Amino acid sequence: MSSKQTAIHWFRKGLRVHDNPALAAAVDRVRKAPTKLVLRPVFILDPGIIQWLRVGPNRWRFLQQTLADLDANLRKLNSRLYVVRGNPVEMFPELFREWNVTLLTFEHDIEPYSVKRDATVRELARKAKVEVQVEKSHTIFDPEEILKRNGGKIPMTYQKYGSLASMCKAPGPIGVPDKLPSDAVPERDTRERKDGKCYDPPSLDELQVRQEDLRECKFPGGETEALRRLQENMRRKSWVCAFEKPNTAPNSLEPSTTVLSPYLKFGCLSARLFLAELKKVLAGQKHSQPPVSLEGQLMWREFYYCAAAAEPNFDKMVGNSVCLQVAWETNPEHLEAWKHGRTGYPFIDAIMRQLRQEGWIHHLARHAVACFLTRGDLWISWEEGQRVFEELLLDADWALNAGNWMWLSASAFFHQFFRVYSPVAFGKKTDPEGKYIKKYVPELAKFPAGIIYEPWKANLETQKKLGCIVGKDYPHRIVIHEEISKKNIARMSEAYRKNKAAKEGGAAKEDSKSDAGMEPTPSGKKRKASSGSSSTPKKPSPKKSKLQSKMEKFLKKK
Repeated sequence: MSSKQTAIHWFRKGLRVHDNPALAAAVDRVRKAPTKLVLRPVFILDPGIIQWLRVGPNRWRFLQQTLADLDANLRKLNSRLYVVRGNPVEMFPELFREWNVTLLTFEHDIEPYSVKRDATVRELARKAKVEVQVEKSHTIFDPEEILKRNGGKIPMTYQKYGSLASMCKAPGPIGVPDKLPSDAVPERDTRERKDGKCYDPPSLDELQVRQEDLRECKFPGGETEALRRLQENMRRKSWVCAFEKPNTAPNSLEPSTTVLSPYLKFGCLSARLFLAELKKVLAGQKHSQPPVSLEGQLMWREFYYCAAAAEPNFDKMVGNSVCLQVAWETNPEHLEAWKHGRTGYPFIDAIMRQLRQEGWIHHLARHAVACFLTRGDLWISWEEGQRVFEELLLDADWALNAGNWMWLSASAFFHQFFRVYSPVAFGKKTDPEGKYIKKYVPELAKFPAGIIYEPWKANLETQKKLGCIVGKDYPHRIVIHEEISKKNIARMSEAYRKNKAAKEGGAAKEDSKSDAGMEPTPSGKKRKASSGSSSTPKKPSPKKSKLQSKMEKFLKKK
């Protein structure tokens, strides 16, 4: 057992030293009693997770770089990162004993797995008489406070969320903790005396990442890189002020957005610091407004975190209170073609190949491939797409990934299912020459602008001259968009009708329990049922909904 008491800060997502209230609390406690208390910042790497977690090589590399950078930044504070190998529930009792732990701090997490794990660890700490301090700093606003202001209900629109958030005060970012005195450095424990490198950050080999599976590292992990990128973006003042997400290109050869999302996901960058720096740039300037502005993008993140905090099944269709129930199809061949960029639609395939190679794609590119997989073309469940993004995206975030997939499949939050992205026309708007396609689908590199988005339109002789025969060197289209999209709009309309009927049926059952002998009037008020009225509910008015009218107008245009 350690001769001094120990304060542990447990890193999970907030992999940074700036604006980290839980870390700051532990450092502050140690600085007040350096002769009695030492600090051990830990990250627990569970070897079992490496086996089952759906994480591709790009994200493992990002984590490996992030942990190495975090260790370097902690050493500037006269500390270091202790990477403990094992299951947190199994390791903490051992650490509590050997390190003589009296304080454990960590950042609050809303994910169901984390909530369950953290409750177990808190109970272990209670039994070991270890004080636990939990701080909220992964989001700008506290999701639970927003939910409380909304009567415990999920705000189902961005606008509603914004009105609730405007009533709350968001705490500003705090700085980097002061350097620890030399006498607050812990002595080597029994493991370190046997192996001085036992707590070092992991190598790629340990994370089971093969070098041959990695391409160029376009987005290095870590707090240092996150802060550099933040400042680099904030120096582009006119661009920041004019930023509107819909006006950025999904298929530019270089990113047309900040690419700060991976750093926010891992907590290398504080969302509160991002907002504070952004407000400095916007102060006194004419600028774009939410939801399309940069500040608006941060608020989308907050919106999804709030919704996810209230729904443990947020990443599932069944059992998810906000999600439309749809009879999606299972088609392994189509799913594999989509996953690996072999759909026969060059724009879609280029996006999916970029994702697999680099770990990042533009948000509007995500719109295109998500719509294609689900309601637009393939009629495959958004849960399948979510799993692929979870594996391949550097910024794969439980709340945002699920929320965006539900939105884009028109399963929640967004309901204009008749608005479908064209896998041909959408990309042409911002890249008519197809330079993006030529980079990521090199088979089509010689195809001219007129046919690169639709290579099937070239005759066989032309295809031979251009060095790519459709069906041999590049796949045929797996579906015909012009035909299948109309069919799927009708299917989606039917899914909405069924869900509405199911909800109304459920509501009718509840009404019959509490309002026996009453029936609804057009005003929504209850009135006494006449003695001759049937017990069968009246049919709803044939009047069309706004959504149905919009859909019919849209289909007529097509």
